[in-house]
Amino acid sequence: MAQIKRRLPKGTPIELWWQDEARVGQQTKLTRRWVKRDTRPSAPKDQRRSSAWLFGAICPAEGKAAGIVMPRCNSEAMSIHLDEIAFHIAPAAHAVLLLDQAGWHSST
Repeated sequence: MAQIKRRLPKGTPIELWWQDEARVGQQTKLTRRWVKRDTRPSAPKDQRRSSAWLFGAICPAEGKAAGIVMPRCNSEAMSIHLDEIAFHIAPAAHAVLLLDQAGWHSST
């Protein structure tokens, strides 16, 4: 943090943000049944797979948060999330965003 402060004009506020994403939704499981030996009754099950991705970020020191819900988790979704975070940063402030090492966190 000290290295960042040295590179900025004196008095520039710094907001420290943490970010992560998570998938929520439905994923089917195996269907099991007790049956008589040598029989093959039908065992219908729900084959739908539906999910969404929640992207969230917080700045505890400032009491701020930013979040979006996306159908996929990729670089494009991450870019939209970064725009949402930027909307919540104070006008003259510099933001530091801590990320994990997920592949969609970079454009290369």
